[in-house]
Amino acid sequence: MGEFVKVAATSEIAPGTARMVEVNGKEIAVYNCDGQFYATTNICPHQGGPLAEGMLEGTNIVCPWHAWYFDVCTGASPVNPRAKIETYPVKVEGADVYVSA
Repeated sequence: MGEFVKVAATSEIAPGTARMVEVNGKEIAVYNCDGQFYATTNICPHQGGPLAEGMLEGTNIVCPWHAWYFDVCTGASPVNPRAKIETYPVKVEGADVYVSA
């Protein structure tokens, strides 16, 4: 993991939504789950769907292409424990969101 990079203001990612950002050349999806921020790869392992464009249900992100879903806290699929996405450390300082990837 690298250094933390500012990716957004907290106000730019509304609760219950996600946003795609780029950190060190990687596409990262950043999620706001009722004020708690999480980050994962933006790419679904099934067929490469853009996770940040999916629907956030609690802490589960549903891929917009084929409805695969993953817990954004752990990266694990609640349906298939072998299916997992990479997660990244997030910190909030003041009104800014930082991700390390």
